[in-house]
Amino acid sequence: MKKDFNHCESVYWVFTQLCNDECDHCYNFSGPRGERISEAECMQIIDNLPERMDRLILSGGEPLADKKLLFAILDRLQERYGGKTQLMLQTNGDLLTGAILDKLIEKGITRFDISSIDRYHKFEGQRLEKLAALFATRGVNGDDKDPLVDKGNYLHKTNLSWGYWGATEDMWLGGNWARGRALEKDIWKRDPEHNFCTILSGARNFLGGYDDIPQEISIQLWQINPCCPGTKYPMGDARIEKVADVLERVSKQEVFQRLNEGDPWRMGEALGVTEQAARARTQELGNVCLYCDAFFGEYLRELGGGAGAFMELPVIPRMKKKRRF
Repeated sequence: MKKDFNHCESVYWVFTQLCNDECDHCYNFSGPRGERISEAECMQIIDNLPERMDRLILSGGEPLADKKLLFAILDRLQERYGGKTQLMLQTNGDLLTGAILDKLIEKGITRFDISSIDRYHKFEGQRLEKLAALFATRGVNGDDKDPLVDKGNYLHKTNLSWGYWGATEDMWLGGNWARGRALEKDIWKRDPEHNFCTILSGARNFLGGYDDIPQEISIQLWQINPCCPGTKYPMGDARIEKVADVLERVSKQEVFQRLNEGDPWRMGEALGVTEQAARARTQELGNVCLYCDAFFGEYLRELGGGAGAFMELPVIPRMKKKRRF
């Protein structure tokens, strides 16, 4: 596990849940009425980001639906990091034009990921050829197929590139995450043996120590999480806390150490919850994210109340008998 959390390999930041679409699979209820935070709050979050980041992924919602805020964020990121952090943008591509693409490149975006090539989105990937042609006119390379995992694509200065992906029943949004509209619409993945924690966007390696996937944390609006789906309660509030301080704090807690190992079924051992009991509960619930929610709801409590509250393990004795959660 890392010791210095002032350096993060990757930060995934959903800075808005405003979106031009309202997909059935969306894990954070993004849409035309999606939740937003102010420009002032975003500037506070940028000030609280780690001193060094190898890459920052900006996502939503649809970032281009909150274009003014996106541009303000990019300007502030350039002021703070001076081009030393690779800036990536995840977008559905619906609102992307030549003029906007030029502005994004000018403001430091070097990687574009079109995340709408599936049946859940409004255009179901029908704009892919037009987007490919648009990127080609600006010299944006489409040959880098795996920039999210391959550290060679983001730990060093790279040329402009783009790629695409989408939600399926087996991978990514809606297919795995029992969250948001996917849960509401009953299209979440029912596979209690599937361990989302072990893959990219899961919790494994959010505190570091592994070389096969990036060390990445997720910030949903202001909520600091070990994974993109997010734990039931956030680890901290990026508007009022240094991200590095939050990571250092939770790194001392066994629950989060186990999540960092990609082993959610052992995160309750210090509290008397056996792996066998955790797996049995996951079988009942049908999804490891739902088990994680049940565990956090039972064994973690929110301190202080309000938007600035953070999570901490309660002081309780090791359980002596089976307890349902």
